[in-house]
Amino acid sequence: MTDDIEIKDLAEVVVRFSGDSGDGMQLAGNIFSTVSATVGNGISTFPDYPADIRAPHGSLTGVSGYQVHIGSGQVYTPGDQCDVLVAMNAAALKTQYKYAKPQATIIIDTDSFSPTDLKKADFQTDDYLEELGIDPDRVVACPISTMVKDVATEAGCDDVKVAMKCRNMFALGLVCWLFNRELSLVSSFLHEKFAKKPQVAELNIKVVNAGYDYGHNVHASVPATYRIESKTKNPGRYMDITGNKATAYGLIAAAEKAGLRLYLGSYPITPATDILHELAKHKSCGVTTVQCEDEISACASAVGASFAGALAATSTSGPGICLKSEAINLAVIDELPLVVIDVQRGGPSTGLPTKSEQTDLLQALYGRNGESPMPVIAATSPADCFDAAYQAAKMALEHLTPVILLTDAFIANGSAAWKLPKMAELDEIKPHYATEEQKYKYTPYVRDPESKVRYWAIPGQEGYTHILGGLEKDGKTGAISTEPENHNEMSHLRYEKVAKIEVPDLKVEGDADDADLLIVGFGSTYGHLLSTMKVLREKGHKVALAQFKYINPLPANTAEVLMKYKKVVVAEQNLGQLAALLRIRINGFTPYQFDQVKGQPFVINELVSQFEKLILVREELKPTSTFDERML
Repeated sequence: MTDDIEIKDLAEVVVRFSGDSGDGMQLAGNIFSTVSATVGNGISTFPDYPADIRAPHGSLTGVSGYQVHIGSGQVYTPGDQCDVLVAMNAAALKTQYKYAKPQATIIIDTDSFSPTDLKKADFQTDDYLEELGIDPDRVVACPISTMVKDVATEAGCDDVKVAMKCRNMFALGLVCWLFNRELSLVSSFLHEKFAKKPQVAELNIKVVNAGYDYGHNVHASVPATYRIESKTKNPGRYMDITGNKATAYGLIAAAEKAGLRLYLGSYPITPATDILHELAKHKSCGVTTVQCEDEISACASAVGASFAGALAATSTSGPGICLKSEAINLAVIDELPLVVIDVQRGGPSTGLPTKSEQTDLLQALYGRNGESPMPVIAATSPADCFDAAYQAAKMALEHLTPVILLTDAFIANGSAAWKLPKMAELDEIKPHYATEEQKYKYTPYVRDPESKVRYWAIPGQEGYTHILGGLEKDGKTGAISTEPENHNEMSHLRYEKVAKIEVPDLKVEGDADDADLLIVGFGSTYGHLLSTMKVLREKGHKVALAQFKYINPLPANTAEVLMKYKKVVVAEQNLGQLAALLRIRINGFTPYQFDQVKGQPFVINELVSQFEKLILVREELKPTSTFDERML
């Protein structure tokens, strides 16, 4: 770095990489976020890619984006708009510029802005900057494709297709220069990723360095480079982790803590497949994974593994939950421990496979035949997916019940800095096994008198022979029973068992004692709602936040918390499912609603604007329950 360019310190910055779905924007963004997490920055990421595996080159529908929010301390969202936008072609600039701040720096590959490219991107003139209202002084225009080809030729690579796959690394190198990132960390990442292809690793590293050097040599077009220092964190080992990977790690940790093998029966489906991929790497940890022929067989195999004494799980998304429902219900009536992971996506039907929603909440609660009570937990962040998966497994094993864990595409594919816990710090897990006193007189539905949990006996244990199945059983003998009174009693017992599970109290953040507005959400919206609350408080408003992680059973203090405030708004990425549930469960609860089903995360500025209006609503104006009027 030369001495004649200023280095400015920033508290936070948002960078968005964008290009064709085959341009490697996800990899470039992932490396940049990993490097940032490694040096101690707080991060939050948002991979945003189309459903097409490879859309037509240069098309508007085929643009893939990856947004990274980096902070000196903890950050909670990927950010509303970016400070730096990388646009690898005309279509990327056309579709992604709306996500850039007015004074954002724009990095473009000028080789991908030919008249043909501009026509594909639906530009009306050759002056695309003027057409979008972009100040040319804010643009770093670089012939990236040409320079990458030159680097590849110098490295002895004459294959143009191979060279062009490295364009993303040039952009990454340029961004690393702009934010003073050490390239040694990038090199280490690439050596690890391409360990079996060292020539590919070396070529990518050369291209990264070329991008860094380009920034170094043309820095006159940029007023300054930037530095995001890291605030002191709690001592420990940190890593950049996605929600899907954290979910997998949570299951592994739970199995280890419980002294059990882990079994995952799954069928590939976006955006949950990475859980299967990750767990398949850890056979040395006692993990067995089976990719089944369909969703119901995947779940049925997990039910069988649970019957055989393993910590069993199955992973899917909303459409898969529909197909698994019969097998999930088998675990309900058999009262077997099972973790069902639903990585929610846009629906209904195939819907928006790569986009995120929270529209499976009521399906998780009620989407099965009969009275079929199940605990439901909703992870609040990529890092929280570890704890949510761990707690779901603990709940399943200790209460002998299937548990649904709700994540979604936003936190499953997004990443955050995560502190690796020590095994000794994790809660103990004590499966509810049959006792020695029950030997030779064991029946499967004799229960603990307090918790109503039955005792778990593993096939092959002498003296604990029993039969389970999908038909109703006699509560005393375990034999098949169609007696009305027995079915009534068993239905109540299954319900009571779930209702008796103790979960942490609902926590209120912000102005808990005297808020003029309580914001309520669940699951993955936590970061956006927390950030919104902080902005409103900085503007002088008294606002609090209550975020649900445990949906069924609800925390014991739920009614006490929600009925304390004059104005409550429930914000969720569906058409009011949590609000409807709370109205049913809490007599007299009439919240306002902010509902969104766009397949995109909340926008903090929009939330702030809407909630400010709500704070100023006259106190005597009460929220209504009609669909149109209750919406903000």
